[in-house]
Amino acid sequence: MRRPRWKSRARRPSTWVLVLAALFALLQLGTVTGRDTPDTKNYLSYALSLRGADKREAAAVTIDYVCAGKAARASRAQSVDVLRFREPSPAARVAGACRAKLWREVEARLRAGQTGGHTLPFMPERFMRIFEARPGYPVFLIPFITVFGVTWGVWAAGVVVTAAGGVLVFLVLRGRRVPVPLALTGQVLYYVLPCGTTAMRPMAEGLMLALTLAALWGCSLALDGRARAGTTLVAGALLALFTVKHSQALFLGLSLAAAGAAVAVRRWTRRRPAGRGVLAVTAVACGAAVGTVLLARALRYPTGSDSLQDLLTGHYALPDRERPWPELLRLEGEFWLEWLRRQLWQPLFAALLAAGAWGALRRRGAFGLFVVATAFTGFLTQAAHPDITVWGERLIVLAWLLPVVGVPLLLERVVPRPAADVPGPRTHSRPDEWSPVTR
Repeated sequence: MRRPRWKSRARRPSTWVLVLAALFALLQLGTVTGRDTPDTKNYLSYALSLRGADKREAAAVTIDYVCAGKAARASRAQSVDVLRFREPSPAARVAGACRAKLWREVEARLRAGQTGGHTLPFMPERFMRIFEARPGYPVFLIPFITVFGVTWGVWAAGVVVTAAGGVLVFLVLRGRRVPVPLALTGQVLYYVLPCGTTAMRPMAEGLMLALTLAALWGCSLALDGRARAGTTLVAGALLALFTVKHSQALFLGLSLAAAGAAVAVRRWTRRRPAGRGVLAVTAVACGAAVGTVLLARALRYPTGSDSLQDLLTGHYALPDRERPWPELLRLEGEFWLEWLRRQLWQPLFAALLAAGAWGALRRRGAFGLFVVATAFTGFLTQAAHPDITVWGERLIVLAWLLPVVGVPLLLERVVPRPAADVPGPRTHSRPDEWSPVTR
């Protein structure tokens, strides 16, 4: 008897991927406003300026959006306050005070002549230069806020980029012939762990996570014998990442180059060829790292010294430090001791990191090194800005990619593999790394 068409379609992996993405989108309807961060107003005003708005028009729209979010958070907080839940909602009062404060700051800086660039002068000019060097996310926002308006457009952009990140996790895992249930598990982990929470916030981290996963997918393709497609994807992801956050492009290029070099050296010591895909990814990553430094210098982007002064002076509210690097080293030591103490107190993150590293390295040697290197960029980002007060661990969020990808690899032994998942012989090229089943 012939099976109905709708039942055969329901069994396709792509159907479940789309169902999970749609379910995630529906869940996000619970919080449409109030997700904004202090960085949101800079990115949103940048997008409005690129769309053609003048300073005062961009200021009006941005301030209304930010203050509406602040009012929504205040109203929700009071509704569950055991002492004040009977009182009237503070939304109108909070929104009014927020608008008055932000307009006062913006008007004062505009009158002082701080009118250059695409962002609004919410902060000193030296600080705003950091966001002027990140056009990628504002460009990504433009079609969404044009079609849906600011409130729903910013929300829709977050849903799309977060859902895309989960789909990329599925593609990365399936590219290594991981069974469909485990690949779907990786997609779910991306949504429910801090990756999804951070990616949904209106700032550059969501797009940064998606592009980083795209680069990892390119590494997987290159290891599978598709060197040209893999290196093209890695190069494109790193180039796009430069426009979103050029420091992450540098960190990812360096990390992928180090992983590729480690794989090549390991194979050479065992008298095996390094593999065309590994060498190609290593060369592209090295070129991207060097190119990022040269291009950032040519465009006069803020340097590491500028970022360090921003950190140590409270966004340039204090005079520059005369000896910032020794102070940074001292702060690094204190920061990581406190960070480690907090991880031992609540060891979920550390346990998931260990499980992810074990799964990635134990089950997939060469690919596992690229996974660990990609996740390590989260620690590099955090080390570049050792501020323990930053909420939600968003600076280290890329490290969560290690459990997202590594835990499904760790569970691979306990999930039976269907016969259809066993890779057959390939005619176009020999992959650099065979799956455990083929071995």
